[in-house]
Amino acid sequence: MTSNRRGKPRARPDDWLSIGEVSARTGAAVSALRFYEEIGLIASERDDRNQRQYPRHMLRRVALIAVAKRIGIPLQDLREAFADVPLDRPPSHQEWQRASRGWKRRLEERRQTIERLEAELTGCIGCGCLSMKACALLNPDDTLGGEGVGALRV
Repeated sequence: MTSNRRGKPRARPDDWLSIGEVSARTGAAVSALRFYEEIGLIASERDDRNQRQYPRHMLRRVALIAVAKRIGIPLQDLREAFADVPLDRPPSHQEWQRASRGWKRRLEERRQTIERLEAELTGCIGCGCLSMKACALLNPDDTLGGEGVGALRV
């Protein structure tokens, strides 16, 4: 075992990856990795040359971030989902399961919201009324009615 700059014992050197290696393994840009670290989604330590070194278990987190981005999950939601998953050591199976359940709830809420929006859009497109007064999707509760007549959204 080696020590980091703060004197804490570190795992074997082959358990650590440079930022370039993490980027190559995950497909995430180096700038994205720095940003994820800045907002607390991933963590690194500095080696003797002051270069970022990531523990190997960060690869899973970066892969999950990529999946979340691909399906449109905001990074803030991901931070909340990862809140109880430790950064300083490989998470246990139970810790990942807990995070997974929370993420599943968020995805279900998102799915229901999208289904409601789809139903509203289908009704709106099929209706053809173009009524800003009656349309609950574009003008809920006729909030634009008080602003006068005409094309208020253009």
